[in-house]
Amino acid sequence: MEGTNEERLTNEINTYLLRAIRVTQAFIPYFRKHKKALFIATASIGGLVTFSFNSIYHATKWVLEGWSESLSFELGQFGIGVKTVSPVGISTDFASRKLVMTNHAAYSDRMEKVLQVFKDPGRVLSHSTAEDIAAEEYEAATDGKKQLRYVARNDAKAIYAQRLQVGDETFRNGVMKLFFVD
Repeated sequence: MEGTNEERLTNEINTYLLRAIRVTQAFIPYFRKHKKALFIATASIGGLVTFSFNSIYHATKWVLEGWSESLSFELGQFGIGVKTVSPVGISTDFASRKLVMTNHAAYSDRMEKVLQVFKDPGRVLSHSTAEDIAAEEYEAATDGKKQLRYVARNDAKAIYAQRLQVGDETFRNGVMKLFFVD
């Protein structure tokens, strides 16, 4: 957070949150008029669990999750559904294009350790493809359920299930050990 400048902060909030809100806002009158519709937000496991050095990204994804849940209450009365699909890693060039991490010298050693975990070839091999996530979104769109959250693919399900099973503080301690214990 400390190394994030105003431009990066604004860009991340616009990219991951405000664009979704603005597009949704533009379509609500049309959807309400037709009394049957569905918004699906591609969220992230980063809106359900967090890791180091991505605080702005995580903030936008947690807000997207909360916003989607609240919006589902507001729009449900008009026959408009809201769902989120939350993957972990997708096999794209996201990390090279969009992964924004601090550039503050005080964090460089720890940040390098986090980057090593995220760039681990074994971890990258388990990433979903864009087609995998499209299939998850198709399932969410066509299954007829009133379910809000779809944790996409086994990698995301495992991380989220672990957090739910062990509880917030034990999960956080595990993250600390993974990234910060030498």
